[in-house]
Amino acid sequence: MRDDADGVWSGSWVAERLGVELVGDDRLAGLLGLALRRNPKRAHLLVSNVLGKHVPQSPSVVYGYGFELGRRVRELLGDEEAGRAVVLGYAETATGLGHSVADGLGLAPCLHSTRRPVAGVATAGGFEESHSHATSHLLLPEDPELLTGDGPLVLVDDEFSTGNTVLNTVRDLHGRYPRRRYVVVALVDMRSAGDAGRLEKFAREIGARVDLVAAASGTVRLPEGVLEKGQELVARYESESAAAGGVSSAAPSGPVAQFPAPPNDGANPLGARGCVDLRLRRGARQAPTGPHPEVNRIDLRWPAGLPDGGRHGFTPVHRARLEAALPEMAARLAAALPPDAHRVHILGFEELMYAPLRLALELERTTDVEVRYSTTTRSPVLAVDDPGYAIRTRLTFPAHDDPADGLGERYAYNVAGAGFDAVVVVVDSTADTPALHAPDGLLARLAAHTPHVLFAVIPSYVPDSYVPERPSMLPEPLRGPAFSSYPPEEVGWLLQDLSDVTLEAPTEEREEAIQSGGAHYAESLPVEYQPNEQYQALFHAALETSAARIAQAVGVVTETVLTERGPRPVLVSLARAGTPVGILMRRWAQYRHGLDLPHYAVSIVRGRGIDANALRWLAAHHDPGDVVFVDGWTGKGAITRELAQALEEFEKSDGITGFSPEIAVLADPGSCVRTYGTREDFLIPSACLNSTVSGLISRTVLRADLVGPHDYHGAKFYRELAGTDVSVTFLDAVSARFPEVADAACAQAKELLSVDRSPTWEGWAAVERISDEYGIHDLNLVKPGVGETTRVLLRRVPWKVLARAGAGSDLDHVRLLAEQRGVPVEEVDALPYTCVGLIHPRYTRGATGADGKAVTL
Repeated sequence: MRDDADGVWSGSWVAERLGVELVGDDRLAGLLGLALRRNPKRAHLLVSNVLGKHVPQSPSVVYGYGFELGRRVRELLGDEEAGRAVVLGYAETATGLGHSVADGLGLAPCLHSTRRPVAGVATAGGFEESHSHATSHLLLPEDPELLTGDGPLVLVDDEFSTGNTVLNTVRDLHGRYPRRRYVVVALVDMRSAGDAGRLEKFAREIGARVDLVAAASGTVRLPEGVLEKGQELVARYESESAAAGGVSSAAPSGPVAQFPAPPNDGANPLGARGCVDLRLRRGARQAPTGPHPEVNRIDLRWPAGLPDGGRHGFTPVHRARLEAALPEMAARLAAALPPDAHRVHILGFEELMYAPLRLALELERTTDVEVRYSTTTRSPVLAVDDPGYAIRTRLTFPAHDDPADGLGERYAYNVAGAGFDAVVVVVDSTADTPALHAPDGLLARLAAHTPHVLFAVIPSYVPDSYVPERPSMLPEPLRGPAFSSYPPEEVGWLLQDLSDVTLEAPTEEREEAIQSGGAHYAESLPVEYQPNEQYQALFHAALETSAARIAQAVGVVTETVLTERGPRPVLVSLARAGTPVGILMRRWAQYRHGLDLPHYAVSIVRGRGIDANALRWLAAHHDPGDVVFVDGWTGKGAITRELAQALEEFEKSDGITGFSPEIAVLADPGSCVRTYGTREDFLIPSACLNSTVSGLISRTVLRADLVGPHDYHGAKFYRELAGTDVSVTFLDAVSARFPEVADAACAQAKELLSVDRSPTWEGWAAVERISDEYGIHDLNLVKPGVGETTRVLLRRVPWKVLARAGAGSDLDHVRLLAEQRGVPVEEVDALPYTCVGLIHPRYTRGATGADGKAVTL
């Protein structure tokens, strides 16, 4: 952004203080400014001047960039392929851009991801955006063919920085709905050369063509220590603002920092090149001292049944209906403006970007009013009142749409102080809540900075989804000895028996299929590992030395659960690692308190969620508020997040409330939960083996041809392995130690109950760091902790093992397995876990290990 009076690039403030440089196309300075944010991964923020999110801009400029990118995609594909394409935009920033690209294509329907679950609408897919402040994306198309077709998929984002988000999306969707061609569209391509090569390799691995279309390209040069310097600068601002009695986050205008300029070592990195008019006028209107002006509602007469955006899909038919209705709606908007309004701002709402943009564009086209457009956002950014900084002012207000991730602050940038005669807020009906109209809500915040506030509401579109009638009776739980080697009273399995189905595949074939996107890990089973005598001896030795330690952790976590969730919790283990722990917790409650607690095992699958039919059975037989989910240990916390998201979706779809997303675990080395027996990363012998220490039950299976909409997830009972089964041996060895650790466990539990046990997510941060340091760039391939490392060596194609320097006998079995697999063990100082297993990145059967040797099995 450039201030016309000063000719200053809106990235110069950050560039001068942090040494950040943009290098690339001449257009980058016009397209991007810089700002600061508090973020442990990246202090600087690239702020688009033409996206219509953080910076108010002419709607014709915002729409023009997206439309032109769509034209370029159509030229690339040709009319025939363009007619078979589907455009997918990313929430929240690129929803309007994705629509505009689809308009440029002219023939393609548009869909955008969303962070708002919709009751009654099934999730067709989802993916993670690991660098974002809000990561989970859902796909909720009304017409499944938007994702199942074989035409090109056009993925649209505002900025292509590392390519991780696109890779996550394609990996998820290609595994379910493979296509021959993908086109990635962005306003700016800021990837490094290494990241660019990664996308090309990925395309070759999945056998698809991936093209990239961008308005400009370049890179960001970051000097050493830039993250720390940026964090220090943000902290300095915050402390100075607080010391000066700075306004609170709920005040009408967000904090505005002013710092003395540093010595200028030279010209701006990109010079003071011009771009479209984006000025924040000097002498802007101050907050009125009298009562706030009245807020007026505009009835747009939005066409009935026309979607408000692409959350559930927006087709060429919808586009034609909107084009026909826009002139009348814009006329109604113009008629509602005060006669003296010459400079008007249209403010959209988070994911609702396209409809406000088109209204603003039509108003600009049909009137003499100077129109600007932007939207509110979830993204927290520091505001600095300097022409060389991209975010000059910030309005902060509470969320007003009952978001799935809970209440929190929302922001509108560069609107206060911009000299607007009127601001028109456009929201969907879901967001037209009392919080919007509250004294600290968005409308009141805006009223302090402009003489006229108007708002218009667009009906939130919800598809008429067909929900098939569910069977009135779900099957009762499976129990031993018919299913599992555990006694029937120890656990009931809310699973279906797939023992007669051949599901096993060679490890190398599974790994190649999983990493290529050709299959999900839950669609097949690894061949069960058969331990030799040396390995079995290690298991029994580990059990002998660690039984008391495990027993004490069992006691701690059980006493915590009984105190906080008692008096008669329903234990529900996440199969299968959680099942032995759930049984041990049940045994402790019986030993120490004489309680006979119900205990079940259910399936949860990363990327697919928890078994909804199992939840329905539990809700029909128990109070959901009594259910305590149990797992063996935490790694980086992926299952913790998976459970929380799955329960939110279940509550929306079924209307059943009360299930708590908190998980109780034996060991929490990743600091991902608040209910645990220990946070130490040590050897739990039940992690050493597969089914032979878990009741002879396989890992759970979820495959469409085997598991129908009214079925539980499946698993196999390996009756043929009874001769090597140590499941009950493990339980009995630990239970036998209960008397000797009881007093210590109860004392430790009492101590834990009195301290802050909030998760710090240290494990997730460590995994992200390891992923970057070792060039893996896929968090799913980094498995932290002794238990997860053992799983890698038993079930996947391992690349290498990282071991904490000086780790002792806890890793004897890991070293033995690594030796058998020909996997190098690398000692690392200051490793937060005892060990970390790395799955071979981008595995194919011709791949080599970390030591350059061919991978063997």
